[in-house]
Amino acid sequence: MPVVIGEIPIKPGRRISVAPMMDWTDRHCRTFHRQITRHTWFYTEMVTTGALLFGDVARHLDFNEVEHPLALQLGGSEPADLARSAKLGEQWGYDEINLNCGCPSERVQKGAFGACLMAEPQLVADCVKAMRDAVSIDVTVKHRVGIDDSESYDFVRDFVGAIADAGCRTFVVHARNAILKGLSPKENREIPPLKYDYAYRLKRDFPDLEIIINGGIKTLEEIDLHLQQVDGVMLGREAYHNPYLMAAFDARYYGEPGSPKSRAEVLDAMLPYIRDQLQRYGKGAADAIGGGLRLNSITRHMLGLMTGLPGARHFRQTLSDSKKLASGDPALLLEALARMPAALAAD
Repeated sequence: MPVVIGEIPIKPGRRISVAPMMDWTDRHCRTFHRQITRHTWFYTEMVTTGALLFGDVARHLDFNEVEHPLALQLGGSEPADLARSAKLGEQWGYDEINLNCGCPSERVQKGAFGACLMAEPQLVADCVKAMRDAVSIDVTVKHRVGIDDSESYDFVRDFVGAIADAGCRTFVVHARNAILKGLSPKENREIPPLKYDYAYRLKRDFPDLEIIINGGIKTLEEIDLHLQQVDGVMLGREAYHNPYLMAAFDARYYGEPGSPKSRAEVLDAMLPYIRDQLQRYGKGAADAIGGGLRLNSITRHMLGLMTGLPGARHFRQTLSDSKKLASGDPALLLEALARMPAALAAD
């Protein structure tokens, strides 16, 4: 069994969550984030049904128990394949299955899933129903407010209505259109204008559904404003680049008493996890998941911990030093912390 870091949180509501982000929100990133916030919902990177049904299941689904509450995001468009994959997710202990209807990348489009599924609401409804019939945990959908030149609110309203008829009760709304041709995934996160009012209208039109808003949200003040209109807020890249923002979440949004861990305590809490993972899966480990785990596989997610503080650049430089990383010594975290001003290092 994976090492357990700290106390496993109870399953709270999805008031605050961190978005699934390819190449970023892997199990190491999520374990690190869990040292900062106990109750925020985390989502895996998108895992395709093909990867689960024909690939290494353990490599894609293994996680640390401390990551709960944790959702598995699936990519696919065949109801039977999604049902089998959702069942695997439930068997591995995930708290939720989320269907990706929002990714605009051409690679995903070639597989006929992601954002292009918004053009086929009945197919999405069939997929949701198949998964709900296969599992007892929640099945949710993450989607955009439109695709290409579909600018009307009616488009997303009708999409949500059709999926809700199939039994889905939770929708994560990335409040931008997805441009399927001509924009990269990065550009799709920045160029299409934000339409927060569409998510707000969905909540008014479907008051019994759980509507979670996503896209361009960076501050606590912005989160507070959105929560006056919808049920939850999902953060994306801000949570990755400025992770200590999440230190305020448990008290502010979940009523958790006490103070969060300091940045130094977060680093200290990660040391046993890093040592355990390197011993289990590091270079030369016979049973390595993915094989050849290196120190940088974990520490790369921690570079933003000191964002906004004096000395943050020195902290990042130390954690990025290729020679020091090659040594594989987790004490590198303590060396990086020592380069911060003393008062901040103890904060």
